[in-house]
Amino acid sequence: MLARILCLVLGYLLGSIIQGGYWLGRFNHIDIRKYGSGNAGTTNVMRTLGKKYGFLTYFLDIFKVILAGIIVNFCIAPHFNISELLLFLYAGFGTVLGHNFPFYLGFKGGKGIAATSGLVIALIPFPHYCFAFTLFGLITFPLVLFTTKYVSLASLIGIAGFFIEFVIWDLVGFLPLNGTEHVEACIIVFLFAALGFIRHAANIKRLINGTERKMGEKKNG
Repeated sequence: MLARILCLVLGYLLGSIIQGGYWLGRFNHIDIRKYGSGNAGTTNVMRTLGKKYGFLTYFLDIFKVILAGIIVNFCIAPHFNISELLLFLYAGFGTVLGHNFPFYLGFKGGKGIAATSGLVIALIPFPHYCFAFTLFGLITFPLVLFTTKYVSLASLIGIAGFFIEFVIWDLVGFLPLNGTEHVEACIIVFLFAALGFIRHAANIKRLINGTERKMGEKKNG
């Protein structure tokens, strides 16, 4: 239990402190959460500050999850008889929580999609074809995005697909997990997906109503 708590706390602190969208907004003398959709995520930064800052926000959000994984690998996992993958999932989930609910910003951050994609990318070095999660994401997200022009829909299908793929990988024995870790890991990945859907509740309503903004569409367009 101690290892899991350490990973969650580590991830939460990294996710909160490395709040790319918020700090880039401050660099441009604005609180990004008072513009556009009102969150500090990649999409809102890109729409408000432009592509350069949007991509920089995305890379920072990926970086903090990868950094959490590196710390888990070298500083936490060696001291516990627990799968490194499981501990990394806890750290990654903590990072997304910190990204979404930063303690020093009134718990108002982003929606966690970029950070979750960082976790998927960081799974590449794990054995038994875990690189396939990233490959599937690189196919699914742009395919849905450029077909529908909805960033939110592409994000939702991407995280739902990640959960389904993870469960399949576990069922066929590809994941380096032991005993009850299999169920525990699947639950954590489900929480990733569930949190993503919860954070996109307003987007889902707009998608159903046909009022969701498409990629490149102006606010009043």
